[in-house]
Amino acid sequence: MRFLAVIIGLLLISGAARAEFAPVTERHRFVSLIEGRDLTRFGIRLEVTPDGRIRGRAFGRDVTGAWRWTEGYFCRDLYWGSMELGANCQAVRARGNTLRFISDQGTGQYADLVLR
Repeated sequence: MRFLAVIIGLLLISGAARAEFAPVTERHRFVSLIEGRDLTRFGIRLEVTPDGRIRGRAFGRDVTGAWRWTEGYFCRDLYWGSMELGANCQAVRARGNTLRFISDQGTGQYADLVLR
């Protein structure tokens, strides 16, 4: 019986792993996902507001910035404390309560943040 439970558990895990991130290419869809929620990850909590502001904390420092939607990308200017992280346009993908931000218009590194 325990063997059967393990097999069922593995099947459920593998099915979840196959779930794809869906592209978010329109501003109104992005806003509907983030409005009234925080984006979180270990050590990070951010509020991205519909009016183009970014604020929060990451690893003990304030995060501030601004964003706009340009040609299907989330384009942001960001500060972490006094350190300017600069501008970057990122592809956004969604799966459940997770948003994946992929730098350099979807060709760079990515970060997954959970909507809370």
